[in-house]
Amino acid sequence: MMIIIILLTTLITSFLTIILNLSLKIKNARKNRKNAVGFFHPYTNDGGGGERVLWCAVKAIQDETSNIDCVIYTGDHDSSPLSLLSRASDRFGVLLISPPKVVHLNKRKWIEEKTYPRFTMIGQSLGSVYLSWEALCKFTPLYYFDTSGYAFSYPLARIFGCKVISYTHYPTISSDMVSRVHSRSAMYNNDNLVAQSIWLSRCKVLYYSVFSWMYGLVGSYADLVMVNSSWTQSHILKLWKIPERTRRVYPPCDTSGLQAMPLERRSDTPTIISVSQFRPEKAHSLQLQAFAKVIDKLDTDMPRPKLQFVGSCRNKGDEDRLHKLKGLAIDLKVENDVEFHENILYKDLVKLLGAAIAGIHSMTDEHFGISVVEFMAAGAIPIAHKSAGPMMDIVLEEDGEKTGFLAQTVDEYADAILQVLRMPEAARLKMAAAARKRAARFSEQKFYEDFKASVRPILSRAS
Repeated sequence: MMIIIILLTTLITSFLTIILNLSLKIKNARKNRKNAVGFFHPYTNDGGGGERVLWCAVKAIQDETSNIDCVIYTGDHDSSPLSLLSRASDRFGVLLISPPKVVHLNKRKWIEEKTYPRFTMIGQSLGSVYLSWEALCKFTPLYYFDTSGYAFSYPLARIFGCKVISYTHYPTISSDMVSRVHSRSAMYNNDNLVAQSIWLSRCKVLYYSVFSWMYGLVGSYADLVMVNSSWTQSHILKLWKIPERTRRVYPPCDTSGLQAMPLERRSDTPTIISVSQFRPEKAHSLQLQAFAKVIDKLDTDMPRPKLQFVGSCRNKGDEDRLHKLKGLAIDLKVENDVEFHENILYKDLVKLLGAAIAGIHSMTDEHFGISVVEFMAAGAIPIAHKSAGPMMDIVLEEDGEKTGFLAQTVDEYADAILQVLRMPEAARLKMAAAARKRAARFSEQKFYEDFKASVRPILSRAS
């Protein structure tokens, strides 16, 4: 009995000691908060639209106020203030006023997908709390700005005394995801094993329902939420229930530079371009299969088109997908008609966009679709997935003129590509002009205006 009492006393004492130490850390951190905006963006080299938003957000804060430092929390240990300054310029054409400060994170593995083979969402979400703890202990800012979608870190940031600002690209979970599991539809986030089992599907619906409630709770701790599209806004309003603190701010798309390019295409080889990270949800294989069908259906007098995949790889998983995509091109016998451009500079991307007659996008429920806007601004006819951002915000008529095509299946994508290839030049130019005008609604300048208007009140009233 005495041994049990000693063990219990030791455990209780250890637990209380841990709690006391954590409380002291938080108290000291709150006391030493810096007049800064801390951007929680663990992957600063992903090369996607989210990184463009990060650098444009940093620039907007620097424009808005000169007495607040911008600090980047990153798990990329080769990042430095000067390298990030150069990256923003070279990869995205964003010229920061001054280099951001950098806080390196050592525990990024806790938010990596491979760490959680099962229950990935909850694992990554709880892992983000641990990672944000490291971040906030190392540097505690007045303003905690999440640009990567880690809502579970918001209550912790509030405990540290930060004002929480979020730019949410897409909800971690949505009613659409729950519906797909309920209907037992197989997708990248619902594998065949679960989809084919009634019992497993019911368990996953329960898991998703509990997670949705938790996600709604932590998201409500944000002092300001900016969302990037009508689709994202509808889901966030339903989940987080803070309409008075939610603003729609379309992401910054490089429309000014691209709009200066001629709409005419000089090459005799019609080019279709695809721009996105090599992630599973981007559905590159669908694009390749549709392109192979196009090659089979080409009229004898039509020039043979070319498909260009342009994107970046975040990790080994992305690299493996790229390797498999190249193998699929060989299997479909179109390897000589397909090009792969990995991790290219922004200036090189602009050249490729300016030579393409069409741009293809195939992600289901793409929250917005920056690449689709870039296609339109550059004069490439968009062929986008018929869902979410592209359908609700982007590929809409402009002055009564059609601006592109929406598709869902391989056959629909192939038909849309063939329509563009067979389109008379005058008709193509007319549609490209309408698409370009539509794209102007999503310019970087518009982002800066709406972003500053959203953050200005919270920056001015927080002490």
